Amino acid sequence: MALARIARTNMKRSGSAFGSYTSVKDTFYDKAYTPLCSLPSQVHFKANDKFSNSPGIKEQNHLNFSMRGIAGTPHYQHSCANTPRIAEVSVTELEHEEPRYAGLEATKPSEKPRVVVLGTGWAACRFLKGLDTEIYDVVCISPRNHMVFTPLLASTCVGTLEFRSVAEPVSQIQEALAKNPNSYFYLASCTGIDTDKHEIYCEAVNHGGLPHEPYQFKVAYDKLVIASGAEPLTFGIKGVKEHAFFLREVNHAQEIRKRLLLNLMLSENPGISEEEKKRLLHCVFIGGGPTGVEFSGELSDFVMKDVHERYTHVKDYVHVTLIEANEILSSFDLSLRQYATNHLTKSGVHLMRGVVKEVHPKNIVLSDGTDVPYGLLVWSTGVGPSQFVKALNFPKSPGGRIGVDEYLRVPSVEDVFALGDCAGFLEQTGRRVLPALAQVAEREGKYLVELFNKIGKENGAKAFSAKAIPFGDPFVYRHLGSMASVGRYKALVDLRQSKDAKGVSLAGFISWLIWRSAYLTRVVSWRNRFYVPMNWATTLVFGRDNTRIG
Repeated sequence: MALARIARTNMKRSGSAFGSYTSVKDTFYDKAYTPLCSLPSQVHFKANDKFSNSPGIKEQNHLNFSMRGIAGTPHYQHSCANTPRIAEVSVTELEHEEPRYAGLEATKPSEKPRVVVLGTGWAACRFLKGLDTEIYDVVCISPRNHMVFTPLLASTCVGTLEFRSVAEPVSQIQEALAKNPNSYFYLASCTGIDTDKHEIYCEAVNHGGLPHEPYQFKVAYDKLVIASGAEPLTFGIKGVKEHAFFLREVNHAQEIRKRLLLNLMLSENPGISEEEKKRLLHCVFIGGGPTGVEFSGELSDFVMKDVHERYTHVKDYVHVTLIEANEILSSFDLSLRQYATNHLTKSGVHLMRGVVKEVHPKNIVLSDGTDVPYGLLVWSTGVGPSQFVKALNFPKSPGGRIGVDEYLRVPSVEDVFALGDCAGFLEQTGRRVLPALAQVAEREGKYLVELFNKIGKENGAKAFSAKAIPFGDPFVYRHLGSMASVGRYKALVDLRQSKDAKGVSLAGFISWLIWRSAYLTRVVSWRNRFYVPMNWATTLVFGRDNTRIG
């Protein structure tokens, strides 16, 4: 009877032959879980056209498909036109049929509690670094296996730093992920959360090497930390995603560098018109925040020194334009903004005020009708909630982030915390949503890991066990100041705690030394603390590398 019911269930899902692939992307389950994934059926055929049921999840622990700690069921797909259809499927049976996933089951009482961390950004990695792995097992899930040191990312676009100098493998930040038997890193994305069952549902990164794709699995948790970050804001402007580069990941910097060097080399080909050379070598950056200013400063240094020495035939055609709707560096002191404006202008950066209306493959159109041709377009106008965050059935803070209380808990569910760019304080807390800054995310990660270690020592680490434990002091953020490089060994340092407060503001060479020293001390590992100054010294002596690979 059980086999017949399973066969009828699969026939009902596929609408035809057994063993087909069924999708539940549009199905919404009760409570707090929203599945966003496809599930393979559990019935397959033998050679004699008789079917047999695949083993359940608990019977599959001996199978492993290239993902540590995950047992899985191979996917079979056959077409059997002669197979008779089985009718009279019970609707009640189908309604109680639950999707089955391979994965990590709930921890046993004798096992350490499991913390699942979504993300490898500033908040997640600061949390992972400080977590007491004598108390917890930890599972980290992210589509990338490293942290990016974003303040120095612009320097990699022009060869001032090498890409590996700003990337830190997550297994070196938290060694338990590589060494402890019940701690893992999974290269995957979370597609759904069931807060009642304390399970998350994931989809492995798709590269064609797994038995079937999409490859899905589940991970049960005792505590869940969501630090999945944010996505670049495009404001729905037509053509941005198709034609502009973003600058948030190492691969973004790699693509920018490849395009920049490609345009320099293509412009030297015979027969290229003057107008086309000007377009190819026009680098446009949208957004006048710290990222835009630092990128423009790095690019102007590259043009003034390296391009003039190594691309003498086209050096006069290279131009850099920074477009901002209001003022550049709006969060900085007024005197620092004026200094940055004057310095960038002297360095050859053209500052434009305008709002982008449309983006085309070779030009952008501003709201006043101005047409700006470009060869390289980089977009950095802030960040907003990702599609994953938008889809979660959690209360939201102003701006659409996951709503949290003063302890960074998601108050509507048990054992779920959120931090970093994906989280913001709920309105009822009376607190403002903090800016999407690296120092905010890092401070939140530091606070939360201290809280986890505290409740772990008080036997509150298991699921549903922390209700009676006092959390202590709530999270309080104090701004330490802002810094930005503007090129040519000059930088800005603003040590005010808020935009309207009074404090120390510096600009010039001394500020540049402070900027470099501060970021060097914040680099996570001693390996990269060695790489970064070595890269700086190599660039100073030999210039930037202009090799185009790939």
